Amino acid sequence: MAKLTVIVPALCLCLPRVTKVRRALAIIHEDVRAVRERDPAATSQIEVLTSYSGLHALWLYRLAHRLWKRRVPLVPRWISQLGRFLTQVEIHPGATIGRGLFIDHGSGVVIGETTEIGDNVTLYQGVTLGGTGKETGKRHPTLGDHVVVGAGAKLLGSIRIGESAKIGAGSVVVQDVPRRSTVVGNPGRPVLVEGQRVGIPDIDYRHLPDPVAEAIRCLVARIVEMEKELDEIHPDRGERRRRAVEEAERVLEELLGFEAGGGI
Repeated sequence: MAKLTVIVPALCLCLPRVTKVRRALAIIHEDVRAVRERDPAATSQIEVLTSYSGLHALWLYRLAHRLWKRRVPLVPRWISQLGRFLTQVEIHPGATIGRGLFIDHGSGVVIGETTEIGDNVTLYQGVTLGGTGKETGKRHPTLGDHVVVGAGAKLLGSIRIGESAKIGAGSVVVQDVPRRSTVVGNPGRPVLVEGQRVGIPDIDYRHLPDPVAEAIRCLVARIVEMEKELDEIHPDRGERRRRAVEEAERVLEELLGFEAGGGI
């Protein structure tokens, strides 16, 4: 009985820790699965675990973030700087990141302190989730679930990127983006909103009309038409034209001293 009074409280103390470990392992498993599902170059689990710097940066962030929430001084920033040194990915420990984030290639990615990222988001190399320098408090973007941000894109300020939105490579976005939308360019402009194409349709440059060729075709057609009309008005026009050509050739032969068309 005395043993039970010791063992039962000990088990009760251990259970929360076991639950936390299981939750942490589940998150790690989801991170690895995100890489396997979204990168066709990932051929094995051991390759993902050892070769993906974006994944390593994410795990270091998760450790730093736990310490940040516990208000541990300095150490979270040191871990963040270590992650930046090892992976070239800078994630502020104060950022809020959901499950299944995939940072592809990783180099040059910057995620600011008040950034919020939903589940199953994909970021490519060179992405910046930063501020404009004009805001305080919440000053970084919020990304919904299933957002994809292309290489080199810059999302600046306290803006909202809706669920399943796509940001084109190299875009600079400083305004909210609706869900299921696609934004491209600098400044970013939507080409799809709620899955529907907007704005001026793309020009098919391969099939643009050629105004010069069209004008020449019209002139040739008009000349043929006029030739037919003249032939109807002057039935002997063809014979007169033949005689005029022969006379011109004779004059050329007399003036130049060689037969027309005979060469030099």
